[in-house]
Amino acid sequence: MTDSPRLPEGYEISTDPARIDAGRVHRWLSTDAYWALGRSREKQDRAIEGSLNFGVHDTLSGEQVAYARVITDRATFAWLCDVYVDPSVRGKGIGTALVAAVREELRPCGLKRIMLATHDAHEVYAKLGFRPLERPDHWMALAQG
Repeated sequence: MTDSPRLPEGYEISTDPARIDAGRVHRWLSTDAYWALGRSREKQDRAIEGSLNFGVHDTLSGEQVAYARVITDRATFAWLCDVYVDPSVRGKGIGTALVAAVREELRPCGLKRIMLATHDAHEVYAKLGFRPLERPDHWMALAQG
């Protein structure tokens, strides 16, 4: 695993649920994230409420510029999802630093694995120690709409 990348100066990460801009997160995901296109605001709000949330904020304006959430029991398993960086700040290393912060936040839990799915960001996650499943044929999913 690599050292934890740091956020560029002028940004900070928070897990404080009160700092999550739920409207902005919904807009990002429901209109620009291939995995969540059309997701309703109600469903997104429920997802936020049931998850450990991470926001990256501009320290001067307080504006949220990135988001990630984790579904976990904090003992054996976690699912990292809805990782999104606003297009205006992409390319600064914010997404990599955000995922590293998630990894570090979960490290004390002693989880057996942290899972995620991606269509187009394998290199971002690989830099942080994520690898393809060794035995994908052992995994199954129940899709319900």
